Amino acid sequence: MRKARSVVLALLAAVLGLGVLGPARAEIEIQINQGTLQPLPLAVPTFTGQGPYGSDIAKVVSANLERSGFFKPLNPAGFAPGGLDVNVQPRFADWKSISAQALINGQVTMDADGQIRVDFRLWDVFSEQQLLGLQFTATPENWRRVAHKISDAVYERLTGEKGYFDTRVVFVAESGPKRARIKRLAIMDQDGANPSYLTNGSAMVMTPRYSSTSQQLTYMALRDNGASVYLLNIETGRQETLGQYSGMVFAPRFSPDGKKVAFSVERAGNSDIFLMDLSTRVAARLTTDPAIDTSPSFSPDGKQIVFNSDRGGSPQLYIMRADGTGVKRLSYAQGRYMTPVWSPRGDFIAFTKQAGGEFHIGVMRPDGSDERLLTSSYLDEGPSWAPNGRVLMFTRETMGGNSKLWTVDLSGRGERPAPYAGSGSDPAWSPLLE
Repeated sequence: MRKARSVVLALLAAVLGLGVLGPARAEIEIQINQGTLQPLPLAVPTFTGQGPYGSDIAKVVSANLERSGFFKPLNPAGFAPGGLDVNVQPRFADWKSISAQALINGQVTMDADGQIRVDFRLWDVFSEQQLLGLQFTATPENWRRVAHKISDAVYERLTGEKGYFDTRVVFVAESGPKRARIKRLAIMDQDGANPSYLTNGSAMVMTPRYSSTSQQLTYMALRDNGASVYLLNIETGRQETLGQYSGMVFAPRFSPDGKKVAFSVERAGNSDIFLMDLSTRVAARLTTDPAIDTSPSFSPDGKQIVFNSDRGGSPQLYIMRADGTGVKRLSYAQGRYMTPVWSPRGDFIAFTKQAGGEFHIGVMRPDGSDERLLTSSYLDEGPSWAPNGRVLMFTRETMGGNSKLWTVDLSGRGERPAPYAGSGSDPAWSPLLE
């Protein structure tokens, strides 16, 4: 088992002031819930300083912000020649001339202990005000995490919402012919960098899910002798099963506190949802309906579970208390609803919907109202929320093609392939890394 990369990263939570510049309110704050939104033009020149990291960090920051759909990084070919001193106020006229509304500049310094120190500033070009100034330190191999943390800080300052760039995604990497598909558990940074395998392909893996409290995963593995649900510690590589069951075990998901796992057990064509306490390994049965009940997902407070069931004649979304009581139906529109997942913010439930000969990724409120379809394709399925509850990653398969990872914003904007070149499915987004 390949051990996950260790991280040594510190944030100095100090605003780096420059003389008379005050805490002026940003004139360029982005209203991200507008119906029509023009991406904000911003400039991210190469960070000055030592080593090759300045150029690389600027490129990653620029790419992260561009993929969010809220920012339009400008072509560096139009930038004024020469580097920017992070301790000197920029010549704002140079950036106004290319219509940049925001400017990010920085400096990389190699400390005596071998770590890199990165200072950066965010400027409102037209009001000529500093909006943000922070300093990060990290080991050189973790320069990408510094870039992601800078991206998160800028995103939050200008949109008012938490960022999601300093995260990882676990997914099922697929290879080989359709009839002999090899499915391995894989992990990567959210921007597709640093991909690695967590399983060797000897078993078919499905539905990996992150714990929100630790570097732990749960997933299903299908072998010749049946299916099992596993726990995997990413940092240590330790793996263990949740126990043996007489039927097929699938669709596991952690409770918000990481102390329980909900999953489905199929016996003789009937699937029910169970909940296991990880400290005692005692499992309680939550549903007893003769229909298929599966895909449980907790509300952020852990008090409710959304799931899908065909007890009404076709797969629909239902909600119940975490002890299995108080079941009520959420979805009533035409179509088949599957794979629900509660937003980390608690305001929406995402789902897969099959209707009109196509598949969709959609969202609705926890009371079943305000249903919106964000995507439409030959086969879209399995949404997963970014930790800020703003972006969804899902699986898309085209007719005759392979499964790919895609992302879409909660508003339906920014639908695009995720930056992973291979074939993949079943994505699950991590919480923000520590």
